[in-house]
Amino acid sequence: MQTAELTVAEKLAMEKGFGPPQFKTHDETRKYRKTQLAAAFRLFSRFGFDEGVAGHITVRDPEHTDCFWVNPFGVHFGHIKVSDLILVNKNGEIVEGKHPLLNRAAFAIHSQVHEARPDVIAAAHSHSTYGRAWSTFGRLLDPLTQDSCAFYEDHSVFDDFTGIVNELDEGKRIAQALGARKACILKNHGLLTVGHTVEEAAWWFITMERSCQVQILAESVGKPSSISHEVAAKTQLELGTPLAGWFQFQPLWQRITKEQPDLFE
Repeated sequence: MQTAELTVAEKLAMEKGFGPPQFKTHDETRKYRKTQLAAAFRLFSRFGFDEGVAGHITVRDPEHTDCFWVNPFGVHFGHIKVSDLILVNKNGEIVEGKHPLLNRAAFAIHSQVHEARPDVIAAAHSHSTYGRAWSTFGRLLDPLTQDSCAFYEDHSVFDDFTGIVNELDEGKRIAQALGARKACILKNHGLLTVGHTVEEAAWWFITMERSCQVQILAESVGKPSSISHEVAAKTQLELGTPLAGWFQFQPLWQRITKEQPDLFE
């Protein structure tokens, strides 16, 4: 991601305790990441990002960094609890968790993204309605609104859809298309976002889906006016940072954990 380096303002904010919490042990970090992951699935369900058994969000294990936690295959996003998450190793084997099934596409895509991007802690992909609709154009999003500027010059397009992603080679090509960016539009498929935290990756997906919706609505009635390069680039540096992505997720975390506390189980 272009914004991988913290700005001076972000560093000062984190020194004052504002930002993702830091833990002393792997167990504490693991528990926190899994809790955020379960909350992200509940939010994806709330926003209608589920489509049958499609879709997955992953988070890298803090101790076994070549392994990641992911949703079990066939369990509804809206029902996922911390205890439902499964740990998958680099060979696609479930090494921890009570559920026996892993979505093959989840492994094919996420394993290659996590391998190619050591800085990525979490990645999200789902078959959301407007993300799928926009993906059929094989185009980048334009900087039409303040919110869409978060992705300005920081997302890409993977334009080689060959069907369900079952093979690692296609996952590798998706990772290559993503490059160092925070998001990728998978042509005829949907959206993929990544982050340095679960919160960041989930927020980028949520706001990118909405940005797709806005552009589709705007283009349906005419030719929308884009924000200038200078202003879009400046706005991206404010809205598109890892800390900004983490912070934008916080009200959603407050809402879902209050409404659905069983996700902690």
